[in-house]
Amino acid sequence: MPLVDRIQQDMVAAMKGREEARLGALRMIKAALMKLKVDSAKPIDEAAEMQVLKSLIKQRTEAAEMFRTAGRAEQAAKEEAERALIETYLPAGASEAEIEAAIAAALTETGVTSLKQMGVVMKAAQAKLAGKTVDGKALSEKVRARLS
Repeated sequence: MPLVDRIQQDMVAAMKGREEARLGALRMIKAALMKLKVDSAKPIDEAAEMQVLKSLIKQRTEAAEMFRTAGRAEQAAKEEAERALIETYLPAGASEAEIEAAIAAALTETGVTSLKQMGVVMKAAQAKLAGKTVDGKALSEKVRARLS
């Protein structure tokens, strides 16, 4: 089932259950996906949808951080709740063991030993972890640690 249809069904359920916070977050997700659909000349694929969700998660994380530093804990909690809801639509995250295995396989496959060629290893590791949610920054730090 397409992601937009799943979100629409969840919106209907949230309306029936009178869950205002959940409904607002679902509307925001649907609006972002519909904007992508309108802006894109070609049909959107699952990877593009996941990219939109990841950008929404990043926005919520940064907003929550800013609200916390400003002393607005209730607003930060609202942003974190929205982030948690968005994350439910992403595929399962890669485990630490899977990440380590992908990095090890990428290192042996590419034969890179220098930190200057970190990008080659990152690309190979991300290819091995395709279809799973991986934090690029954390992956980058792990690759950097292995190469230094």
